[in-house]
Amino acid sequence: MKLTVVGCSGSFPSVESACSSYLLEADGFRLLLDMGNGALGELQRHCGLYDLDAIFLSHLHADHCIDMCAYFVARYYRHDGGRCDPIPVYGPEGTEHRLTTAYADTPSASSMSEVFDFHTVKPSTFDIGPFTVHTERVAHPVEAYGIRVEHGGRSLTYSGDTGVSPALDGLARDTDLFLCEAAFTHGKEDIPDLHLNGREAGESAARAGARRLVLTHIPPWTDPQINLRDARTAFSGPVELAVPRRTYEI
Repeated sequence: MKLTVVGCSGSFPSVESACSSYLLEADGFRLLLDMGNGALGELQRHCGLYDLDAIFLSHLHADHCIDMCAYFVARYYRHDGGRCDPIPVYGPEGTEHRLTTAYADTPSASSMSEVFDFHTVKPSTFDIGPFTVHTERVAHPVEAYGIRVEHGGRSLTYSGDTGVSPALDGLARDTDLFLCEAAFTHGKEDIPDLHLNGREAGESAARAGARRLVLTHIPPWTDPQINLRDARTAFSGPVELAVPRRTYEI
């Protein structure tokens, strides 16, 4: 599997990065994990506008899904005439309604479903193209899911947004790459069931026995070097910060 960081900023885009979006490829299949603010423009550095095969939305906060509205425009009003065939979109209950409401003026209440084939995510195991995926509900104020993606005996676990969560630890068990949010700063913010700090992300990776930890979803007002330091105090394996356009072979 090849993972490309499309965007990794938390809450809102930074000067350097769009919000959460990660492109995962294997066997010619392209799965996008989240499409937050600014992600659609950056995505086109890495693949064609119509080359995605499926999209997974971890939850319905704007910094993880709002560029789906712009992507609707690209697919519905395709410049060469003719609408795009529906692409599978996996998201929490109410994803279609949320995106339709956010767009505010779709041609009809069902227009989104003309270009997006919506599937409701629950805790489960299923296939997306060549990938076997496992999803679990994590600790966030809205319905939110972490995801483990497996292919060819290798695995990627993506936390989405979450506070400390035993379900996330389970998803990340022995995972090859743990892409984990670390939005908060240890000792500064302490809001249960919202976000992890760097230390908590490291602790989750250690409990799970993850092989590699990549910290993501760090907002522009958070010092990433502090979170990186704190994660390294809790996890003895390789730890690094997600960086836009960086790729990983898993």
